[in-house]
Amino acid sequence: MYSYFLAIVLIAASAAYFMGTGRARKMAAFHGTKNHSLSGYYGLYTAIWAALPALFLYGIWQTAESSVITAMVVQSLPAEFQKLSSAKMSLVVNDMRNIISGNFSTGINEAWLQNAADKYIQLRDNFRLAFIGLGLLTIAGCTIPAYKKITPHLEARNIVEKLVKYFLIACSAIAILTTLGILLSVLFEAIRFFKMVDITEFLFGLKWSPQMALRADQTGSSGAFGAIPVFAGTFLIAGIAMLVAIPIGLMSAIYLSEYATQNVRTVAKPLLEILAGIPTVVYGFFAALIIAPMIRDTGALIGLDVASESALAAGGVMGIMIIPFISSLSDDVIHAVPQSLRDGSYALGATQFETIRSVIVPAALPGIVGSVLLAVSRAIGETMIVVMAAGLSANLTANPFQAVTTVTVQIVTLLVGDQEFDSPKTLAAFALGLLLFLFTLVLNFIALQVVRRYREQYE
Repeated sequence: MYSYFLAIVLIAASAAYFMGTGRARKMAAFHGTKNHSLSGYYGLYTAIWAALPALFLYGIWQTAESSVITAMVVQSLPAEFQKLSSAKMSLVVNDMRNIISGNFSTGINEAWLQNAADKYIQLRDNFRLAFIGLGLLTIAGCTIPAYKKITPHLEARNIVEKLVKYFLIACSAIAILTTLGILLSVLFEAIRFFKMVDITEFLFGLKWSPQMALRADQTGSSGAFGAIPVFAGTFLIAGIAMLVAIPIGLMSAIYLSEYATQNVRTVAKPLLEILAGIPTVVYGFFAALIIAPMIRDTGALIGLDVASESALAAGGVMGIMIIPFISSLSDDVIHAVPQSLRDGSYALGATQFETIRSVIVPAALPGIVGSVLLAVSRAIGETMIVVMAAGLSANLTANPFQAVTTVTVQIVTLLVGDQEFDSPKTLAAFALGLLLFLFTLVLNFIALQVVRRYREQYE
């Protein structure tokens, strides 16, 4: 039903645009003068008044509809059910919504629960019909005054551009507030975790075993939440990936930008970027079924003890996966260095290699550092390849031939399935996420300092 309303809003805005444009031209001809703005701005002015208030009303109702109708249905339940605790009432509401969506319910009491679901559907349909009527009145009530207000002296362009400016500010604010909301949500849950587990144990502990025992008398009932093995595995795999990706990616970018012919560049660059479009699960299969056995068999031939799941297999394949992040971005940055810098270097007698080393790379350094930073973030955040090729064992080791785990893998493991969000086991995921966020922040700061120190300034 709401899709019809959105279609009505679109049609009304389109009609308002043409009506506003036509009125602006007629008013200019009637008064024998020029309009303050182009006719299109008057059409946009009318269309905005036709659509924006209705869409604002739609957004408010979409946010509140479920809560309002659910509260009305709960108030209509028998008295004995209204006395249920909030947790049990939540189960009742979920059961009712399962019936409405056609899914199976737990069958608490099918008779009254079905009646509640029928009442919910009836109220929802009635409210939606009323909302569509209110929306049509809003469209008419806002469009007609805006249409009548159109005169040659109306500064439609200024009004429309101001509204566009406010819209862009709102989009920027949403992005900032979303980031802030994510950070605060992680921070609050992490604080709850640190109230249960000592922060020094988490930061400096050497054993990670968050599995909680069912009884207090069992061994390890309190769990072990030392995060060092998890972060050591993360840095080990990311480091291996960077050792593969940075040299190959950067050398590929330099070759494509400085040495390759246009025909080679046209063919090679899209082929290289295909690597970025391959799903990570495919890389995981490749690492688990081909690379890991190959590394294990090769190690056995020379007398090395290599685990079936190793950091080397995961890091190597991850490095191949993130090569396009470095090569493509670095190639674009290097290619954008002004040709005048190259010509000046050649005029002074520098070779092509010296020009690349002393002129082009310093000029393109901010973009190269940005591409490397993006690749590092991609490596740290990868999950599927690590699960399939490196395993879940939180081993504190620098041996790339052993199985390790990463922060993201542990976060997924802790939050998958039916979990209670009041136990240290689950809350540990938020503590790991917070620490990972702080590490990324420090990494960004270091990269910024590197760019500021080594960047060449060109006029």
